[in-house]
Amino acid sequence: MAIDGDAELLFAPTELSAANLRRERVRGQIHVTGNSGIDAVIVARQEVATPVRDGGIPRLLVTCHRRENWDDGLDGVAAALRAIASNGLARAEVILHPNPSLARRVRDMLSGQFNIAFRPPCGHSDTVSAMLGADLVLSDSGGIQEEATALGIPLLVLRDKTERPEAIACGNIELVGTDPGRIVAAVRRRLDRCGAAAPTLPFGDGRAGERIAAIIAEWLTERAEGVPTPSPMPSSWPRQLENW
Repeated sequence: MAIDGDAELLFAPTELSAANLRRERVRGQIHVTGNSGIDAVIVARQEVATPVRDGGIPRLLVTCHRRENWDDGLDGVAAALRAIASNGLARAEVILHPNPSLARRVRDMLSGQFNIAFRPPCGHSDTVSAMLGADLVLSDSGGIQEEATALGIPLLVLRDKTERPEAIACGNIELVGTDPGRIVAAVRRRLDRCGAAAPTLPFGDGRAGERIAAIIAEWLTERAEGVPTPSPMPSSWPRQLENW
C-alpha cells in the first residue's frame, strides 16, 4: 500500500504481518508490537460482567456486514440461520449494522422467525459482553476474529478467505463461507464439542499501545539529537491469557 511505502515507522501486529511488509520491501522500520485493538478488548473484558447463561438451547451471536456478502452471501447466511433456528439447534441473536438499508434487509429476511432475535448496533463493550454470552459466534468481521481469539470464544468466519491466518492457526476459528449447508454443519459440529476454549493471544498481549508510544517517543528523540535509530525490537508476549 502507498501508506506503507511512505511510512518511516510501521507497527505490525504479528511476526507474519511483519514478514509480509518485509517482502514488500518497505523502506521504514518494522516493529512487531501487537494490535492495539487487543489492548481494548482486554480492558473491556475486565470491565464488563460475564453474562449468566441459563442453560438450555445454545446461543449464537451473528454479525454480517462486509460488502462482499451483501448479495448472495447474505442470502446464504439468512437461510442457514432459519434452518438452525427452526430445528431448535440454537437460538440466534443478530447484531444489526448501522447501515439502515442493510439492517432493513436482514430484518426482512429473518423477522418473525422463532429463535431469532435482533440487537441494535452496539458499542465495543456491549459487543464484548454479547460475545461472552454466546456459545458460538458467526461473523465476517476481521476485528471480531481477533477479539474472539483473545476471549476464547469459538467463531465461524462467514468468508472463504481471511487476512488473519494466525486466528485460524489457534484452532478456535474456522472458515465456513456463506453456503447454508456448510454453515449449518459447522454450527452442529462446533456445538457438539464440550468445554470452553482457552483465550490465545497471537495478536498482542494488551500492551501494543504502550509499545507503540515508546517507540515513537524514542524515534522522535533520536531524530532531534541526530542519533542513529536502533533495529526494531522483537515481539515477546505470551500466547495464553489465564484467570480472566
